[in-house]
Amino acid sequence: MFGHTMWAGHWLWMLVIAIIVVIPACRICQRTGYPGWMGVLILIPIVNLVLLYFIAFADWPADKAGDRNG
Repeated sequence: MFGHTMWAGHWLWMLVIAIIVVIPACRICQRTGYPGWMGVLILIPIVNLVLLYFIAFADWPADKAGDRNG
């Protein structure tokens, strides 16, 4: 019926999903002490998995600056 064209609602839906995912990712990066722009990397396939593992296993600059756990 629509062929291979994308309807306008598709782009709006993709924008909404991107905002829902990118904003928390940017906040997580900021709270761990990394620049907030790193949260945009969550939109790139494979790179988003690398970012997830990096944040999970790297030493956070915020922990070193505040030394709250020691």
